Amino acid sequence: MSYVGPEFDPPQPERRESTGRFRRGPMVALVALVSGALLGWVAYEAVGSSGGPGSTGGSAGGPGSSTAAERSATSGTSSPASSSSSSSSGKSPSSASPGDDGKRADTPAASGPLKGKVIVIDPGHNPGNFQHASEINRKVNIGTNWKECDTTGTATNAGYTEARFTLDVAHRLRTLLQQQGATVKLTHDDGSPSWGPCVDERARIGNTAHADAAISIHADGSAPGNRGFHVILPASVRSGAADTRPIAAASHELGASIAGNFVRVTGEAPSNYIGDGTGLVTRKDLGGLNLSTVPKVFIECGNMRDSKDAALLTSGAWRQKAAEGISEGIVSFLRG
Repeated sequence: MSYVGPEFDPPQPERRESTGRFRRGPMVALVALVSGALLGWVAYEAVGSSGGPGSTGGSAGGPGSSTAAERSATSGTSSPASSSSSSSSGKSPSSASPGDDGKRADTPAASGPLKGKVIVIDPGHNPGNFQHASEINRKVNIGTNWKECDTTGTATNAGYTEARFTLDVAHRLRTLLQQQGATVKLTHDDGSPSWGPCVDERARIGNTAHADAAISIHADGSAPGNRGFHVILPASVRSGAADTRPIAAASHELGASIAGNFVRVTGEAPSNYIGDGTGLVTRKDLGGLNLSTVPKVFIECGNMRDSKDAALLTSGAWRQKAAEGISEGIVSFLRG
């Protein structure tokens, strides 16, 4: 998710505003969790691990290359020309056949610790957006202001798009969460709808599902040299249709849990260009967060325009780690 675009204005200075207490502990718990994760990352760097930052040479699928499994993962995304007719509802994602990328939309939830929990995954953007400029440029109300329905997202210098990345990670994450017993819904999948959904509809899908947790998956499009991941948390907002006050504290807890586990599992460092090294950023200009009535965060898994981060993002092995880190963060949050 590049910060250039209607849904992705330049980040505001991080606000240290009080959003109340978490359901299960004060703000110090968030600081302790992320600090602990950062210490773990330092230890990780000292010892070294295959597939982490600085060790991508041996991982499958570096920039410009892909394994058979990765090609299967990305080829499942229907091209706009072959997808179903345009719709902005996002309520009827197509079922997908099982594959190495975790596409098992029609697989019943397993019996596990998350049985009875509902999780909504929002893969950022849509591969078909670029063919529907007029539709995605339509303005929608996000509470604090009006913004375009959606954007095309960013891409690596070699042309691997953010939309392909987010769908791949979403498929992998869905499988992991279903294995824990969760019911998982995607806001869109495999070309259905063929563009969007709009940012307000993405939030509405999570709200209608009464999700216990929701996450929007992205990758950034910042300047080369800017590296690392960050999790975007909703600010406490009350404006128009937006009222995040009931879910702000829980969303912060969800975000901290994901950030800590993402560091531990992937070895990816928190962003060196936003978030003051915490991997956490609070924003009030994102419709997907402003309009949510369930705990929700965004994650920027890395910077697609930096060659070192791009080497990770284009690796199927690393994308699996990313999905595992996010999954473990969600599981930890929901199990308390």
